[in-house]
Amino acid sequence: MRMYRKCLVVSFLGLLALATACSKHEMAPADAEVAMESAPAMAEAANAAAAAPPEKNLEPPPLQTPGVDASQLASDVLVQVDPQRRFIRTAAAEFQVKDVYRTALAIEDEVAKQGGFTVDNDIQAQVQRVQSRPIGDGKRLELSEYRLQGELTVRVPSERTQVFLRAIASQMEFLERRNFSARDAQFELLRQQLARQRAQDQQQELGDAVQAGGKLGDKADAIEARGEARGQRDEAVIAQKEFEDRVAFSTITLSLRQDVQVRKAERVDVDAVFRDNGPGFFSQLGDALRVGWRAGQQVVVALAALWPVWLVVLAAVIGWRRWRRKPSAA
Repeated sequence: MRMYRKCLVVSFLGLLALATACSKHEMAPADAEVAMESAPAMAEAANAAAAAPPEKNLEPPPLQTPGVDASQLASDVLVQVDPQRRFIRTAAAEFQVKDVYRTALAIEDEVAKQGGFTVDNDIQAQVQRVQSRPIGDGKRLELSEYRLQGELTVRVPSERTQVFLRAIASQMEFLERRNFSARDAQFELLRQQLARQRAQDQQQELGDAVQAGGKLGDKADAIEARGEARGQRDEAVIAQKEFEDRVAFSTITLSLRQDVQVRKAERVDVDAVFRDNGPGFFSQLGDALRVGWRAGQQVVVALAALWPVWLVVLAAVIGWRRWRRKPSAA
């Protein structure tokens, strides 16, 4: 009987183990299919997470000053090209900005970026009016109304003039005036070249004259003339280089200003300080009496110094009174 029960228990356990194995075998393919189907989605999610910017970069960028439309600083004058002509380009602009100092630095950075350089940078504060009032404790509150103005002169490559002006348009709040010029300088260039050639020819002729011989005085004059010719040649070379520089680099004058500002400052109230630290009433009264006494003494002294006048006046009065008492003739 015991053997029979053992056989039943063993058989039951064997059937249970077989059923468990079969269930695992049937569910494994399903799990594999689910994993294969979810793998692309998981990979895509991972790529998206890697491509996403860091948390700190999700903050909105700071607001930038919109500036004026770049088309307001564009013109065919700045870009026209003619192989037969040489243009000397100049430009000028007057505009308002939010901050003169920051804008001037930004313009200088842009000039360097375009391969140019800054010639002048002049910024000054023009005080328009000043008001002050006492605030006690020997102080005065001073209010100054002023406006910052700047003048910049820059040189940029001629072909980059319009690019530069478009780039600084974002620094402007309001464009008041702009002026563009492209002067044809081909004849000036020809004039410089001819002057240089004449100086070279003159120097060569004078050199030949010196070598040819002659009187000592003539040689001295020829040498002096040759030195003058060399000076003229050098001046012609410099003038041509200056001309080529004006052609290669445009000259741009920028006038910028910002809105009126008010400066508040505390100043020493000098009148109040002297008034508060001055002498008291009785001290002033004593000083006044002393001054009056001295003045009276000075008056007496001055009158005493006029004693001859008083004698003349006294004699005149006595004579007049005697004349009045004299009886008239019958």
